[in-house]
Amino acid sequence: MRICFLFNHDQVHQVAHSLPIALAMLDAHLDAEIVIATSNARLTAEVTRLSGGRPGLPVVELGLTRKSSRLAHQVLERLVPAGKLLFYRDNLEFFRSIDVLVVAEKTSLILKTQFGLDHLKIVHTRHGAGDRAVGFDPASALFDHVLVSGPKIRERLISDTGVKPEAISVVGYPKFDLASAAPVRPLPNDGRPLVLYNPHVSPHLSSWFTAGRQVLDWFVDHPEYQLIFAPHVMLFERPFTISVDKLRIDRPGRMEARHLNAPNIHIDLGSRASTTMAYTQAADIYLGDASSQVYEFLLRSRPCIFLNPQGHDWQDDKNFNHWNLGRVITGVDQLGSALETASADHADGYRHVQREQFENSFDLTEEPSARRAARAVATFAGLTAPLLQPIAEFARVAYG
Repeated sequence: MRICFLFNHDQVHQVAHSLPIALAMLDAHLDAEIVIATSNARLTAEVTRLSGGRPGLPVVELGLTRKSSRLAHQVLERLVPAGKLLFYRDNLEFFRSIDVLVVAEKTSLILKTQFGLDHLKIVHTRHGAGDRAVGFDPASALFDHVLVSGPKIRERLISDTGVKPEAISVVGYPKFDLASAAPVRPLPNDGRPLVLYNPHVSPHLSSWFTAGRQVLDWFVDHPEYQLIFAPHVMLFERPFTISVDKLRIDRPGRMEARHLNAPNIHIDLGSRASTTMAYTQAADIYLGDASSQVYEFLLRSRPCIFLNPQGHDWQDDKNFNHWNLGRVITGVDQLGSALETASADHADGYRHVQREQFENSFDLTEEPSARRAARAVATFAGLTAPLLQPIAEFARVAYG
């Protein structure tokens, strides 16, 4: 039995979602070969970092082996993820040697749909616990097994995509196993409220393209607040961004000097810190739109504000369910009042809603989520795993 955990992306944000599962399976000493495969040096470095530099880590770095693939990557990569797709064609022999492939994304399904690897069983770990429709599209039903963080995801996969209940395991959120007990604050802790502005990458949902610069302008003019501007790591990765679920293209543009030089603003367009929950743990207030990171922010209940400059009709739309976690504003002209009342609004009602939605999104117990997920993968693969057997005394984790 050969089980591969694959990381194939331009950025490193998906590694923390499934690498902890691979490490738990290695620690269980299963009667199977566990392989960790990456598609570039950046991902390899992140795997090494998150694993604590443990010796003998079974990492193989694959790449584009064909000259035509490398040329296409050089020509097209600034616009579309050509290399990410060509990677599968160039490494078919490797994937033929795998029995179970564990992935956090969906492009790997082309190994079955396009390249005919019918023997290969693919397990989807997902990455995030958000509400966007793209997370519940028909492709989800093509996986052989799906690991989900909580009942919300399970129920919606069954109802919206037709995933069979027996093909789903609720395992909690392995990324939370990596959460730091003492998050680092990137700006001075001088009593000013610290706001995290976390716009999504998709042009049809993101507040960045219509209101983002006005948000930054507002904080430049209001130094009584501090701001972390940490958008989705893919927002500034390419000159253009493209919506996958609803076709739309837009330009993120460049950062302006008055924003970069503002002493009360910390800007991070995609460093490792943007993927480690450092900012979601450090901030006092969350300001966003469609990113699933809001649910990671709720690991500790705090005020949320959501920007809706595009006028989405969201109240009865389950794709915007997270907008019930805080006040929704339609423009930057309402930002000041929303921030002023954020703490009171939170105490008066949103805290209760956050608790309900967090527990529906994350089924957490005292047992590490990565261990639960490793047991689910081993069971799916038909492996006996004595070191991964469930322990009855692990209790549910109460939401704070």
